[in-house]
Amino acid sequence: MSTPNYRRVVVKVSGEALLGKAGASIDQTVLEQVARDLAAASALGIQLGVVIGGGNIFRGVTVSAQGVPRATGDTMGMLATVMNALALEQALLRLGASARATSAIAMPQVCETYERAQAVRHLDEGRIVILAGGTANPYFTTDTTAVLRACELSCDAVLKATNVDGVYSADPKSDPTATRYDRLTHDEALTRNLKVMDATAFALARENGMPIIVFSIGASGAITAVLKGEGRATTVAGA
Repeated sequence: MSTPNYRRVVVKVSGEALLGKAGASIDQTVLEQVARDLAAASALGIQLGVVIGGGNIFRGVTVSAQGVPRATGDTMGMLATVMNALALEQALLRLGASARATSAIAMPQVCETYERAQAVRHLDEGRIVILAGGTANPYFTTDTTAVLRACELSCDAVLKATNVDGVYSADPKSDPTATRYDRLTHDEALTRNLKVMDATAFALARENGMPIIVFSIGASGAITAVLKGEGRATTVAGA
């Protein structure tokens, strides 16, 4: 068995990934697959933070276009991430994994309020820490949340789970000639205008030298494969 390449990471999972093909807000089969992959990675001794989006339930930007102020819409979207975090926490607990859902928006009757030192203690004690509630501020995406938490928790990398197996020169679904990259520097991704993450998240990763590993969450075992350097992925890192 290959030795994991990382000690502590943040895994970013989009809310849309939980939709699956069933059409429900949370596809139980997909949720359980993600939980199994995270539990398997944790069993390897890797400390895991997980940032999960809320787009399967609610997208703040969409509702803002219908007359709700952007700040209010974004707050509603952050609350949706807490709902996903609670579902993921329970899926992990059913597997026997140790997990703790936290929220940057204080709601102590629902879950633990995120606090950096406490999150580090959870990680050191082997718990998977689910980081919900975004940054608790509007106008910031869960991509930005993932990079921010990775930086402040002294993580080795951000693993961005998507529906494609890496970064391409163009959308591979619409352009069959698109080139897939195995490795890029932050500067190369910026110069080539490759959509690795939103601009704020990417600027923060670049400034702090935080590697971003983009991979597909579709296949079972994808997270552990990437952590051991065996899966198909694109690594965006410093020179």
